[in-house]
Amino acid sequence: MPRILDIGVFNAVREAGLAKLVPSVPRIAVGMGTCGRGNGAEGVFHAFAQAIDRSGMDVVLANVGCFGACFQEPLVNVRLPGSPLLILQRVQANDASRILHDLSAGKITPDLVFCKIEEWEHITGSVKYGHGYPDLPLWSDVPFFKGQKKIVLRNCGLINPDDIEEYVAIGGYQALYKVLIEEKPESVIEQVKAAKLRGRGGAGYLTGNKWEFLAKTKSDQKYIICNADEGDPGAYMNRNEIESDPHALLEGMIIGAYAMGTNQGIIYVRAEYPLAIKRLKTAIRQAERLGLLDGNICGTRFNFHVDLRLGAGAFVCGEETALIASIEGKRGTPRARPPYPAQEGLNGQPTLINNVETYANIPPIIRNGGAWYAKIGTEKSKGTKVFALAGRVQNTGLVEVPMGITLREIVFDIGGGIPEGRYIKAVQTGGPSGGCIPSEFLDMPVDYESLSKVGSIMGSGGMIVMDDSSCMVDVAKYFMDFCMSESCGKCIPCRVGTYQMHELLNNITNMQGSSAHISKLEELADVLKNTSLCGLGQSAPNPVLSTLRYFGGEYRAHVDNRSCTAGVCGSQEVKP
Repeated sequence: MPRILDIGVFNAVREAGLAKLVPSVPRIAVGMGTCGRGNGAEGVFHAFAQAIDRSGMDVVLANVGCFGACFQEPLVNVRLPGSPLLILQRVQANDASRILHDLSAGKITPDLVFCKIEEWEHITGSVKYGHGYPDLPLWSDVPFFKGQKKIVLRNCGLINPDDIEEYVAIGGYQALYKVLIEEKPESVIEQVKAAKLRGRGGAGYLTGNKWEFLAKTKSDQKYIICNADEGDPGAYMNRNEIESDPHALLEGMIIGAYAMGTNQGIIYVRAEYPLAIKRLKTAIRQAERLGLLDGNICGTRFNFHVDLRLGAGAFVCGEETALIASIEGKRGTPRARPPYPAQEGLNGQPTLINNVETYANIPPIIRNGGAWYAKIGTEKSKGTKVFALAGRVQNTGLVEVPMGITLREIVFDIGGGIPEGRYIKAVQTGGPSGGCIPSEFLDMPVDYESLSKVGSIMGSGGMIVMDDSSCMVDVAKYFMDFCMSESCGKCIPCRVGTYQMHELLNNITNMQGSSAHISKLEELADVLKNTSLCGLGQSAPNPVLSTLRYFGGEYRAHVDNRSCTAGVCGSQEVKP
């Protein structure tokens, strides 16, 4: 591949990618994200490869990431030239031969079709697949996708994450080329500020303000870091975004580096994400070969280098100062702030940290303008948010929705409701740092402010649905056990307080509790929130406080009646 030094080479790479995406022969693409692989996608891919080899057909076989509908995995995309792209659901290895036979006859395999895509909007325009199959539903008419708006997930499940040419074909790196050739760093920051994009890592700080602060900081060396260390139970947004579209992360980081005046970036990703790491390494090598990373990017004098650092899975390393300590080779423990990382971070130098989803929003914002992005969402929470919808819901998977959508729309319209005829009890957002929101708030808009009002947080995007078979005291104990295990132990309130709260919850669920236990839980929660060193300890009581607030009757039943309405808890040996 030639280095991109001018628009002519850029267009040539784009045309080469389009020839792969919409070839003149049939194309079969297997969803090979972690979710697909876990459901047998590798066997499906090999079955297609063998069937194509036996048939001698001229067929393009590719791997793509996850399209979001994890409940229908393995997913396979098939397309005949001039026809819509078909998404096939729950494809098994023994389906490969008949799918290939149908393609050779110019037909579809109707019993496997999930939906069709005739035209797909990417950053710089649409890919027109073709029209036809009037009896098949468009993807936008399928309930799971109907309420979604894909910006961060715009390419996931449709392009080969290991092929930079396909990313360029759908508008990739055009935002980067635009800013390097046409815009000054400060104008890039102004666009991000105009978009009112808030950091998607959980805290929700305005990204443009953070970028502006670092840009104005005088230093010979600055760093930008991507926090890809998501550790919330049930959350896998960042993992899928990297596995399915790693170049979107790289492009966002390079644009950010140009805007903030730094030449060094680091992606901190947990070692438990081997596929994401593999695809990131491939993407970095490809970007370097095309002249989109390292020296003289796009033929300009701008230089930027990206390194990977693997985390060992400590949840506390999601906290920015602990993450920095880990990169420096130290034990991953937080430190008191100020100074903040933007003042004194990695190696004592000014440092900015955003997560994967935040960076992935940058290319479309730059390409379409901050005002375009700011039209989406609510007054104070702009754009879309990716959630990992899990738990007791029919349709599990990754969903990207506009800010301000209601919980009811997510759970029932997109998620398909609660299985087995049960009723919804609560929705937990924000992971171990979040809260459990009762069903009475289902019509509440999902944005930073609304979630805060009911005692929860946005977090990085975990969303776990619970039905009436869940005991909320047991749920609180589960999350407290997680926080207790993940506490770094540096500060006493978190190290000791999480242990004590877990023991109190353990006594209550074992029917050995009393009213004094509940009072002590509330007292300890207040201590942790106000005296812990970092966000882990400060937010660890949230699941307990929210369940006490909304499901206090379940606590009283355990204490006063020695009963669990969900039938989950019972008498066991309790530690003295």
